[in-house]
Amino acid sequence: MSTSKYHTSNELPASASKRNSAHMLPVVDWLSDLPENTHLTDLVEVQFKQTRKGYFHNTNHLPLEKGVKVVVEATSGQDLGEVVLTGKLVELQMRKNRIDTSRYEVRQVIRIATEEDLQRAEEAHAREQETMIKARQLAKSLGLEMKIGDVEYQGDGTKAIFYYIADGRVDFRQLIKVYAETFRIRVEMKQIGARQEAGRIGGTGPCGRELCCSTWMINFSSVGTGAARLQNISPNPQKLAGMCAKLKCCLNYEVPVYEDASKLLPPRHVELETKDATYYLFSTDPLAGMVTYSSDPQVAANLQTITAHRAKEIIAMNNRGEKPDTLEGTRVASPELGYHNVVGHDDVTRFDRKRNPKGHHHRRDNRDRRDNRNDSKRPS
Repeated sequence: MSTSKYHTSNELPASASKRNSAHMLPVVDWLSDLPENTHLTDLVEVQFKQTRKGYFHNTNHLPLEKGVKVVVEATSGQDLGEVVLTGKLVELQMRKNRIDTSRYEVRQVIRIATEEDLQRAEEAHAREQETMIKARQLAKSLGLEMKIGDVEYQGDGTKAIFYYIADGRVDFRQLIKVYAETFRIRVEMKQIGARQEAGRIGGTGPCGRELCCSTWMINFSSVGTGAARLQNISPNPQKLAGMCAKLKCCLNYEVPVYEDASKLLPPRHVELETKDATYYLFSTDPLAGMVTYSSDPQVAANLQTITAHRAKEIIAMNNRGEKPDTLEGTRVASPELGYHNVVGHDDVTRFDRKRNPKGHHHRRDNRDRRDNRNDSKRPS
């Protein structure tokens, strides 16, 4: 790959960009078409390796747009990232992520990345895998109950962030000294959870798509087994667990829909009284608006499925001291299903060519006469 390509396309080399772009969080700038969008604010959102993002001031008024690699100020030194948002949407994104500007130090964008910056970043990222393996060995030798999940070098290669997972509190002061002496860099330790680790590593979920935590999800909310029970999902730990060995985040996606649908169902503790038996709620189908009742409160016996509207009617009757004959009530005869010409007078065969039997015989007779004339003209 030629060095001129780094400068013209403003992209990281394959070895560096492949690892960063594999888990880039997609951002849709729906305000980019407004001409005054970029003049409303000088804030830009910059994404670094995988899911780490930061917000910076474009005080130098550089021509920044989505996809441009830039060099920004870091805690110590300089870092290299990619611009993913510009204009008014950056302020909305900061408000959505609840970033307090009084506590969050907004640094500056120094310059658009040059060929030397991209080459330096490539060399730094190439050391990450080897550093992570060595870091795990050093942590194990010190007897620390922790796991180094990932290592991220700063763009200038002078600092590295060590992401680790631990169940409890870890005293890694001695470990930081060992890392600094071994790798000759400044060290920052950052604890992450199992979901964050899965997002940084990436992978494919049981649905066949890339993990949500490595593509678009940045905030993780707690997931409980109640979400599975509400959606009538079998409480199988192997099916409910994701790649991180925790409950799947997607269990929460449809919970609000089921909660709204469940409000239309009858109460679970209310029994239905008929003239022949007492029925207890056995299962529900919130989206279909159907409920199933059993004549036994413990096991499934004489199961009958009715609509939620019918169940509420019976509850109202029981409150008035009335009891219906059955749960189902009077059945309405369903219309017979058959073929109906919904198109009107049109027919599927309206374009077929109709044959005339008389014309058919007439054409055949003419063909026979031509054959006879040809035979008579042939020499004997």
